[in-house]
Amino acid sequence: MKSYKLYIDGEWVNSSSGKSFDTENPYTGEVWAKISRGNAEDVNRAVKAASSAFQGDWGQTKPTERGKLLNRLAEVIEKNAEILGEIEVRDNGKLIAEMGGQTKYLAEWYRYYGGLADKVEGSVIPSDKPGIFNFTRYEALGVIGMITPWNSPLLLLAWKLAPALAAGNTAVIKPSEFTSASTLEFMNLIEEVGFPKGVVNTVTGFGLEVGAPLVDHPNVDKIAFTGSDVSGQKIYEAAAKKIMPVTLELGGKSPNIVFEDADFEAAVMGAISGIFAATGQTCIAGSRLLVQKSIHDKFVERLINVAKEAKIGDPMSTETHVGPVTTQPQYQKIIDYIEIAKKENAKCVLGGRPYTGPGARGRQFIEPTIFTGVTNEMRIAQEEVFGPVLSVIPFDTEEDAVRIGNDIDFGLAAGVWTNDIGRALRMSEKLRAGTIWVNTYRAVSFTSPFGGYKRSGEGRESGKDAIKEFLQVKSVWIAQQTSTENPFIMR
Repeated sequence: MKSYKLYIDGEWVNSSSGKSFDTENPYTGEVWAKISRGNAEDVNRAVKAASSAFQGDWGQTKPTERGKLLNRLAEVIEKNAEILGEIEVRDNGKLIAEMGGQTKYLAEWYRYYGGLADKVEGSVIPSDKPGIFNFTRYEALGVIGMITPWNSPLLLLAWKLAPALAAGNTAVIKPSEFTSASTLEFMNLIEEVGFPKGVVNTVTGFGLEVGAPLVDHPNVDKIAFTGSDVSGQKIYEAAAKKIMPVTLELGGKSPNIVFEDADFEAAVMGAISGIFAATGQTCIAGSRLLVQKSIHDKFVERLINVAKEAKIGDPMSTETHVGPVTTQPQYQKIIDYIEIAKKENAKCVLGGRPYTGPGARGRQFIEPTIFTGVTNEMRIAQEEVFGPVLSVIPFDTEEDAVRIGNDIDFGLAAGVWTNDIGRALRMSEKLRAGTIWVNTYRAVSFTSPFGGYKRSGEGRESGKDAIKEFLQVKSVWIAQQTSTENPFIMR
């Protein structure tokens, strides 16, 4: 059994308490590693190291040099992508086809921001003040606290770490207590590339013992968080007390909208991808399927026939379509929501039960589940389940689809299936979500901004503007000659 330590100031160290906790394989239910259980003292050590690095040599590192380090990191990631993917599958139970693809792809974030590092430019401002030269410059914030979730640990870390380092910041990372191993393995790559000590640190442990002290630490200059809207709200409230900036990528209850003129088969597969890929454990899940009434019954029939053929089992097998739920608490939450939906008189037309058939090990499998007869007021339509549970909601007109689609506290993503380009453009304008997919679903890139409206978050990750989430702008005024004007009035 492997044991992992904390990574602080370029060293592998034990937690201050000397305690550790077990991490389980969701597929087998077996403990496979021990993770150091950090606490507030360890957070303080890590923040102190990150602060010293920022105030020291790293703070003086030129953008071009930071870019070279990030590009070297991308190369090392590519060489180790396969093993990183396997560790993530062992830790979170998602499919190797997905996690392996993610770990291969995440190198692109470090390469992209490596290239962007020395291309952040201020401006010379044409001043209306005579004899004054005015320009702006962008400066790093300082120490960034990064809190990552269990569903895609390394990819979602890359969305934060790559632009933060390119901008010249340092980092203290708190991965999910359920999936810490891949982040700790990633620290070996940070070390191999040669990042200075203290630039990147990882403290593992639980939310109240590590996450809260990280958010509250007086020397942390920003928090970048991905997780539930409830946790995000608590972080937002704590940050507000410090007047500290945050980037929050929170939950979703995304509408996946199918019009009668859509490519029928493509839309069926898009609906399947939107909710049953990743066992539904994704913030962008298309968990509300809005189907135009004229094709509703036919569409649902085809959807059921495809979904019930999904192969459930070993996530390390490339033939598996649906793996286990990552954590026991999340498994129970999904079961509870299925029961809530039944009590709300939604009709369960597929699944709705734990899966114990061929390929199942452990105790955390749930059948792909589809509910019809859902109205948008039901809890099953309003609250994030984060599992393989689909609510099908019929609609009449385009206006009806927009109304239902926007009638939610979240606004992370939405899907639209239509062959009418005018409708596609209208829907992409009217739907209140940070990402709109038309005739596709779950597409993301290092080149494109990602983030949410409403309770789905604050700020944007990925794309060229994301680096500015980790910078602050300074305006500099230089008088070309000594002023002799009245000192008691504004210049």
